[in-house]
Amino acid sequence: MRVLAALDKFRGTATAQEACAAVGHACWELGIDCDEAPLADGGEGTLDVLGGPNRTSKVTGPLGDIVEAQWRLSRDVAVIEMARASGLQLVGGAERNDPIAASTTGTGELIDQALDAGAKKIIVCLGGSATTDGGYGAVRAIHAPARLKAVEFLVACDVTTPFTKAAQVFGPQKGATLRHIALLTGRLERLQQIYAEQYGIDVSTIEGAGAAGGLAGGLAALGATLVPGFDVVAEEIDLDTRAENCDVIFTGEGFLDAQSFDGKVVGSMYDLALHKKKKLCAIVGDADATLAPPFSVLNLVQLFGNDTAMNRTLFSIEQAALGYLKKMN
Repeated sequence: MRVLAALDKFRGTATAQEACAAVGHACWELGIDCDEAPLADGGEGTLDVLGGPNRTSKVTGPLGDIVEAQWRLSRDVAVIEMARASGLQLVGGAERNDPIAASTTGTGELIDQALDAGAKKIIVCLGGSATTDGGYGAVRAIHAPARLKAVEFLVACDVTTPFTKAAQVFGPQKGATLRHIALLTGRLERLQQIYAEQYGIDVSTIEGAGAAGGLAGGLAALGATLVPGFDVVAEEIDLDTRAENCDVIFTGEGFLDAQSFDGKVVGSMYDLALHKKKKLCAIVGDADATLAPPFSVLNLVQLFGNDTAMNRTLFSIEQAALGYLKKMN
């Protein structure tokens, strides 16, 4: 028997790599071959599962301070996680953010550096942003944006929010009041016109253009293609072939709910397992009790209690996988 361990992070308690390694250790105890394939859906953590950072650049942070942002360049492929240059955590959270002033300039500076370094493919991962600037800061920071036409330019996102709805949907998470949201929405509406006039791209027609406070739309105006984050990761790590070559798939995440089936890792792995006719088991920290997934679910809180599931997550994942595999044998 061959196992594929394809888990997402358990936010706050285990990275995707650690979760997959825990399943791998359970397989090792039983003498079972395990292929570890850590996953992400295009947001925070995607850079790590695509090989991890190997470069660090000083760029403009969301509120103008200089920050050190890690990114990756390997084999002409650049991977940029916008949260590392323009993320909410860089300003200390929503209560310390200035939602009007917050800018994506640093993300644009990273894209510019990737172009200067000779990247032929650029992947920008969205999620965790402090900004609702419609990507204008990033657009202005890219010198000679025409260079982007010569590269494969992808934006990984997992939301479908329209461009001008970005402030309304995501603003409160970034510290925006109702007054801020009105101002930001007006600015997005004006930017939508500017992008159409300057670049000939109507971002209002692009699903997901409002991701990361409209950064997705701004980059789309420069020619980027918006793609589901899971699909980007799956292609980069050749997940299709790896799923073909296994008998059982373990997937998982911190909390299983309805959103898990909307472009997220667990739902996407279910679709893949169904297509490949493979047995699927999801290991989750906890789950919405109203769900009835069409695959096996190992709920760590139910199996081991909340304290163990939260404080000994890797042990819990390993033991859950071990128990499942022993029953299979």
